[in-house]
Amino acid sequence: MNYYDYIIVGGGASGLMMAYRMSKDAFFDDTSILILDKEKKNTNDRTWCYWETENDEWNSIVRASWKHIIFKSELHTTEESIAPYQYKMIRSADFYAKIWRHLALKTNISFQKEHILNIHQRAKYAEVITDSKVLKTKTLINSILFDNVYKKQNKYPVLQQHFVGFFIKTKKDSFNDTAATFMDFTVAQKGNTRFMYILPFAKNEALFEYTLFSKDLLPYDDYKLEIEKYLQERNINNYEIVEREQGSIPMTCYKFWKHNSNNIINIGTAGGWTKASTGFTFKNTTKNTAKLIAYIKQDKPLPEFHKINKFWFYDLLLLDILSKKNHIGAFLFGKMFQKNAPKQILKFLDQDTSLAEDLRIQFKMPPINFIKAIFQRAF
Repeated sequence: MNYYDYIIVGGGASGLMMAYRMSKDAFFDDTSILILDKEKKNTNDRTWCYWETENDEWNSIVRASWKHIIFKSELHTTEESIAPYQYKMIRSADFYAKIWRHLALKTNISFQKEHILNIHQRAKYAEVITDSKVLKTKTLINSILFDNVYKKQNKYPVLQQHFVGFFIKTKKDSFNDTAATFMDFTVAQKGNTRFMYILPFAKNEALFEYTLFSKDLLPYDDYKLEIEKYLQERNINNYEIVEREQGSIPMTCYKFWKHNSNNIINIGTAGGWTKASTGFTFKNTTKNTAKLIAYIKQDKPLPEFHKINKFWFYDLLLLDILSKKNHIGAFLFGKMFQKNAPKQILKFLDQDTSLAEDLRIQFKMPPINFIKAIFQRAF
């Protein structure tokens, strides 16, 4: 059998979330759905965080949550409540287990382990090329970046949110587990935008993640040494590294969705669903998969699914600035948190603010850099 009504290419967060939503909607019950990936994910290869009100659809797999966040920089330091939000953490193994457990109940949804070489739009259908077969479908939902074309263009800047994280466990209680450290810019910036991100999920267990918003990745040992230095400076010496994670997320306003076609739609990072200014993807994926399900059910043209909004332009201006002056990131974020309540910033980053709310935030930011960025974009 080489034809399916729907083929989902990639079994990561966005691909599995789409399959999960399709499995819960009776509209898709009489269709054949295939998930393709080189492996069936089931391990803790990712940590996803997002902010949401107390009750949301992922609560059953939320590993930890915080009602307060901490921000630190040379300019401003604060610890504040983010009510009505909670900052929530999900481990990927729990997410994968929940999704696969549910999909196992659906006889019309199957998984094949395949090394995927490429996808193609044909005259009236889409085609998936693997190293062992060719598959066809009316609707191909793709979450894999098959090339680096976004890196080869120069119209839109490309930064990376790159990081190494250590899950550590200490012999004695060492952490305030009531607040997550959203950004700690007191680390040496070294000409970049660098910060420590800390999630304490017990008084003696926490994730310390050394993160950069910059163009170039570092050698692994550079991240490692910075985390060790940060812990040592805070007299955290007697600890065990329980787990490690490493990643790099593209931060760009490149229009990934222009590669959508009559029978192919790109989702997740491949579809431009990553928040360009922060690298957050999970919340956008939650929202966009629900929207895409409704869109597909109406049989609307796939190339018209994505709509550019004002937040795309805001992100573009920030990336224009950081791509030219990567060292001022700590100053810009410091000003943002100094002049605005954290819960309002989170609402803004969630793209839920009105134009009036946007302007109140933007008018409190140092204007010269943004005025220059607007002028350069306009002319």
